Amino acid sequence: MRVLLVEDDPTLRAQLRAGLQEAGYAVDEADNGRDGHHLGSTESFDAVILDLGLPVLDGISVLMRWRGAGLTLPVLILTARDSWHEKVAGIDAGADDYLAKPFHMEELLARVRALIRRAQGLASPLLQCGALALDTRSGRVTLNGQLVNLTSHEYRLLSYLMHRPGTVVSRTELTEHLYAQDFDRDSNTIEVFVGRLRRKLPPETIETVRGLGYRLAAPP
Repeated sequence: MRVLLVEDDPTLRAQLRAGLQEAGYAVDEADNGRDGHHLGSTESFDAVILDLGLPVLDGISVLMRWRGAGLTLPVLILTARDSWHEKVAGIDAGADDYLAKPFHMEELLARVRALIRRAQGLASPLLQCGALALDTRSGRVTLNGQLVNLTSHEYRLLSYLMHRPGTVVSRTELTEHLYAQDFDRDSNTIEVFVGRLRRKLPPETIETVRGLGYRLAAPP
């Protein structure tokens, strides 16, 4: 999963980046509203963490421009604890959730997970495909109740597919959502990780749809 972080405070931005990456997210970042708006408008993200008090272009303006352009990416806004009017303005501008500063990293991660689930119409933090289960809270993957050991890249790939059960996902889409902008992207890498996952999961769990991409399907 790929997250856009738009925050002008360098210390907080570094802390958030580290926490998100530790949780398995690919992170792109911007320290002002203009650059954040450009990234959100031109790149593919599964969620956005958007501070409202940004230089150059404020967060409300960024959000309104995204929504005005028809972009539906899930947005979590960060506000000062006593700025209730910012929360109202953010929600009215199209934010999906808000979090007041200061906050605990665990709460932010829980809200991001919920935003990503809701964007795909999923209610439970436990994603299942037949006997295969992925707990988005703990990052544990089990098969028939037994732990499946995955690398971080394998986990991110499986997580993306399990958030879209039955949907054909192209290699390009996977590449765009699993790696940050400054990563040396190579769609052939996706094939490598799909091959590794297939050796750890039941046959036909990850189907190849010729010319289109991959689809997660519950084994018979």
